[in-house]
Amino acid sequence: MSIVGPRPALWNQYDLIEIRDQYGVHDIRPGLTGLAQINGRDELPIHEKARIDGEYAKRVCILTDAKCFFKTLVKVLKRDGVVEGKVGSLSD
Repeated sequence: MSIVGPRPALWNQYDLIEIRDQYGVHDIRPGLTGLAQINGRDELPIHEKARIDGEYAKRVCILTDAKCFFKTLVKVLKRDGVVEGKVGSLSD
């Protein structure tokens, strides 16, 4: 596992796993954070999340990794996208 890369799907997320296979996401090393995490995380529809992870898989480079890493730090410090005790979007 890497620091930056597509987050692994849960074992029971068959639909996400199948779509990610089509985008070649499973051909690269998974990570703790990635493009999907800095662009909406769990608020993204499954197809969009897989597309963004596939975009990352096509253009893996140190610049993209650095961007993801530093944007993750900013989002964590701002608590951006954190919804405690709720399921769904931030607008609920």
